[in-house]
Amino acid sequence: MRVGMGYDVHRLVENRKLILGGVEIPYEKGLLGHSDADVLVHAIMDALLGAAALGDIGKHFPDTDPNYEGISSIKLLTYVAELLEENHYIIENIDATVIAQKPKLRPYMEEMTEKIAGALGIEQNQLNLKATTEEGLGFTGSGEGMAAQAICCLIPLIDLAGDDRMGLGCKGCGGCCE
Repeated sequence: MRVGMGYDVHRLVENRKLILGGVEIPYEKGLLGHSDADVLVHAIMDALLGAAALGDIGKHFPDTDPNYEGISSIKLLTYVAELLEENHYIIENIDATVIAQKPKLRPYMEEMTEKIAGALGIEQNQLNLKATTEEGLGFTGSGEGMAAQAICCLIPLIDLAGDDRMGLGCKGCGGCCE
């Protein structure tokens, strides 16, 4: 089992769309960033990449690369899912929290869960999303920005050798990942 954690922060500004979990949320401000600045998806990507020891989003999607300017973070998350598969990891679960004073996010959580789980190719019950405020304290509480935290658990396929829970017919020879 491999555990990873991710954290991301973006400033709230006028004249930008607010995208969280791949969902456009009606609000007077949006998050500033090179991509769509989806703090939730960015935190999840960093958790997954960290658990797999594959670096971070800055390594894979540098903000100096014009190819990523304005790109959907859900598209980037799909790439991270492909990297995990190439490196023989299975996502066990993800737990993530958005930290923002406003807007209320509960009405959008189901759609965010659908988009993120879909991009990762996991079941929705493997992903738990939450939102909280900081009771008016700090940069998130004052409405200057938003933050997100995520933690995940990955299972390296090699750990499943000799364990047929996945129904792979594995006999523990170590050749099932080749």
